[in-house]
Amino acid sequence: MRVLVGGGTGFVGGALTQLLRSQGHEVTHVSRHPGPDRISWDELSRSGLPPCDAVVNLAGENVLNPLRRWDDAFRRVVVASRVETTKTLAKAIAEAERPPRAWVLVTGVGYYRPSPTAEYTEESPGGDFDFFSRLVSAWEAAAKIPGDSTRQAVVRSGVVCHALETEGVRGVLNGVSPASSGTSNADFARELGSALGRPALLPLPGWAVRGVFGAERAVMLLEGQRVAPKRTLESGYCFVYPDLPSALQNIVS
Repeated sequence: MRVLVGGGTGFVGGALTQLLRSQGHEVTHVSRHPGPDRISWDELSRSGLPPCDAVVNLAGENVLNPLRRWDDAFRRVVVASRVETTKTLAKAIAEAERPPRAWVLVTGVGYYRPSPTAEYTEESPGGDFDFFSRLVSAWEAAAKIPGDSTRQAVVRSGVVCHALETEGVRGVLNGVSPASSGTSNADFARELGSALGRPALLPLPGWAVRGVFGAERAVMLLEGQRVAPKRTLESGYCFVYPDLPSALQNIVS
């Protein structure tokens, strides 16, 4: 397939590009900067969608950038960097003479405030919506374009590639492994220590995280979520590393 990827030069985008090309697909990036196999966002707006079979949008300002204060100005940047790029792609797709058959939107900062007993699935996310979930709703509304399929890096790029290549995949796919639900920071530190063959690392104090990222963003790092990839599994996707120990062993090796 010919795949157009918005934000393809970022962390997840690099992994997705490598995976797609290893599968024999052609990849073109939509980027702010010129370069080989790229078009700019301005060019996309002026000239419309280039010939392609699938479109993926990964564009967006890094929410956890510790160099940016979490204020109203940065919030607006976070929203605009995702919503405006999605609108640009959605408009180009809607106006294309031959629209792509697949359109995947990666909502990388979708976040639901956790509660002790709630479990979140693609069908029933639950929880109290906050700023991030309102942002997710905006992306999802912009992504409702007809197609055969509507994810950090290796796991999500695998799910995106699966959505592009599998006929009939629609809706929201959670990009978390089946055994990740309920994993605490202490569990993560213990498993990482085991993978490294060293004693478990001391957990980072909450006050330090809040001092670097601010109280609102720190919630994403300090409070867990119970997320279940029910629809992802039902669509036939097989996680290469279904649990934390196997994933960490692969990374450290």
